[in-house]
Amino acid sequence: MTMEQTKYDIYAINLLGDEEQRIRIERLKKLMKTAGIRHALVRDNADIYYLTGRVFRGFVYIDVEIDYPRYFVRQPNHLVGKPGTVCNIRKPEQIPVLLADEGIDVGGALALELSATSYRDVQRLVAAFGLSEVQDLSPVMRAARAVKTAGEQEKLRLSGVRQSLVYSRIPHLYREGMTDIELQVEIERASRLEGCLGQFRVAGDDMELFMGNVLTGENADAPSPYDFAMGGRGLDPSLPVGADGTVIRPGMPVMVDVNGNYTGYMTDMTRMYIAGEIPDIVIRANRLSIDICNALAAMMQPGTQASQLYEKALAMATEAGMAEYFMGHRSHAGFVGHGVGIEVNEAPVLAPRSRDILEAGNVIAVEPKFVIPGHGAIGIENTYIVKDSAPAECITNASTDITLLD
Repeated sequence: MTMEQTKYDIYAINLLGDEEQRIRIERLKKLMKTAGIRHALVRDNADIYYLTGRVFRGFVYIDVEIDYPRYFVRQPNHLVGKPGTVCNIRKPEQIPVLLADEGIDVGGALALELSATSYRDVQRLVAAFGLSEVQDLSPVMRAARAVKTAGEQEKLRLSGVRQSLVYSRIPHLYREGMTDIELQVEIERASRLEGCLGQFRVAGDDMELFMGNVLTGENADAPSPYDFAMGGRGLDPSLPVGADGTVIRPGMPVMVDVNGNYTGYMTDMTRMYIAGEIPDIVIRANRLSIDICNALAAMMQPGTQASQLYEKALAMATEAGMAEYFMGHRSHAGFVGHGVGIEVNEAPVLAPRSRDILEAGNVIAVEPKFVIPGHGAIGIENTYIVKDSAPAECITNASTDITLLD
């Protein structure tokens, strides 16, 4: 990555370009109308990034009857946009006054991202605006972001290319006697040098992870409190997930699932590595994971129920006699795939009770994985773009075979 690739306009509040922003905001407004929402105030960093292409401290005000958003910026204070759209503020209480100066009255009802806004901040905004009704914008934003524009898809493809390049280097990063964390540090270094931003955005107050997950041997069967496909005990109880210092020994599967954020949009990819002879059951489990990914990709088209994809994956695992190990052993994840983009757990979710229906433009990480006692975690993960017709486009194209560590 060159320095030229990292440059952007430090003053423009909208880094998306007028047409790209228009497409995103029009989709959001359409969903707001369907939900009975006219006025919305966006404050979550991921949502602000989606609407502007940058992160700032403040708010984006959306009115379904007004062409352009209004930006209320606390920091940084040098941003500029279309005339009359950017206001520097010190506190949110200024927002209703500034809107009133334009003749805009929210009418006692305002939508906020209730899944990302603290109770204290909600109460503060209720008092500032004199609200009689607070609507939830979170599911509307989630639905808007679930369908990626052509511009978003290109960013995801680029992340997929760079992540695949890093994975191709992993065998050469290994040294005999390494621990899982030592290998992960080398992978993280290679990722950063390739341009990985390092940030791993995960929605939800109880979701945490640093850079990714490398699981070796029996550590894969250690349950984690987080809603990830795989666990691991981690290095400390303050972050109980992932590598725990296990020495990588011959015949021990190494599952690598590391950060794919190279563009602000994250691809999600898992691959298998091993030193020495590969046990037959490890080969079979990895082959089954590949077959499930291919089968689900062939089913992914607009109108498909997300739950049907999960049911297909479970049926294939059951037919192969691997249901006991599917998506965990001591603890089982309740899904086989999830949307990815600005965050790694977006819509749709491939789960048995999911109500999501696939749409063209969904970007989905499929991760049929197995945890087999005495061996460890086995399986791959690919990121796919749902097209107008099946099959979906795979954008994480590193080799799916188990790769021998040098």
